[in-house]
Amino acid sequence: MKPILADSFYHIYNRGINGESIFKEEKNYSYFLRKYAVFIPFVADTYAYCLMGNHFHLLVKTKSEEEIQKFYRERQNDDEGEKRKTSFETKSSLKDTSWIISNAFSSLFKSYSISINKEYKRTGALFERPFRRKLITSDRYLSQVIYYIHANPQDHGFCKDFTDYPHSSFHAHLSSKQTKLARKEVLSWFGSPEDYKQFHSLNQNINDLIIEFD
Repeated sequence: MKPILADSFYHIYNRGINGESIFKEEKNYSYFLRKYAVFIPFVADTYAYCLMGNHFHLLVKTKSEEEIQKFYRERQNDDEGEKRKTSFETKSSLKDTSWIISNAFSSLFKSYSISINKEYKRTGALFERPFRRKLITSDRYLSQVIYYIHANPQDHGFCKDFTDYPHSSFHAHLSSKQTKLARKEVLSWFGSPEDYKQFHSLNQNINDLIIEFD
């Protein structure tokens, strides 16, 4: 698996081990997002997401190397950092930016898995490892990746119409409510909220983006 680069767009995705459900009931979706807000904003900005019963998709842009290294140094010293340090794996000999990013995501999945195992009296891994990621090197694919992520629950039979699906960022991009998503940037890729809705109303050609789990 190639190292994750700083200041880069990634499509990050994964599923439950052997296709097992990772969201057992409704409350698990919001719990995952709360965990996500603890671990990920320090290393990446989130542009889109979709959580489904047995897998998830994210579109993120990793922060600059300077920002990530600054976060890592501060995490070693401040009080909040002391709390997070118990959740982040710490390897003093491995402090390169790629490791810090990967460790943040891995720690998210580990922390969530521990909670789910305790709640549902299960043991062992919950997610397949390593988590999957695809570097996006062309800006023209960003809007297509957004569509792919939002349309995924319909494609996999979790709903009849993905615009009605409650566990994705589709509606958050159109809302006026405060959000931690990079909403302005996303809408700028489409032109306007109306263009965003129009793009999502069309059956986009996303064959090149289809993800097959091994």
